[in-house]
Amino acid sequence: MSRVNAAGEKGRLIRLAESDRAPLPFYLDGVERQAMQGDTVLTAVLLSAGGLRSAEFGLEKRAGFCLMGACQDCWMWQEDGPRIRACSTPLKAGMRLLTDPPKTWPGELP
Repeated sequence: MSRVNAAGEKGRLIRLAESDRAPLPFYLDGVERQAMQGDTVLTAVLLSAGGLRSAEFGLEKRAGFCLMGACQDCWMWQEDGPRIRACSTPLKAGMRLLTDPPKTWPGELP
């Protein structure tokens, strides 16, 4: 079992069980990745990449903290929509996720 994905990156997590679920493709920063039906966005991203997003205050990558939607550490961006909490959002086939905010974010402010 390798931690290196097809893009040559190391994932932060390793899947040890439930390998018989249906594959689910998604995109992270424009690169197609594979997860499994029933994964959260957090699980899918951390299995195929070293982090969810860049930290606002340092060079390290963020990877979630509380894992229940309370701490705000797992916010990610969608190419065509609002931010999502990776820990509590189910992955959908074809989701297009970004580790950094799009250039248009946050959009029009009131």
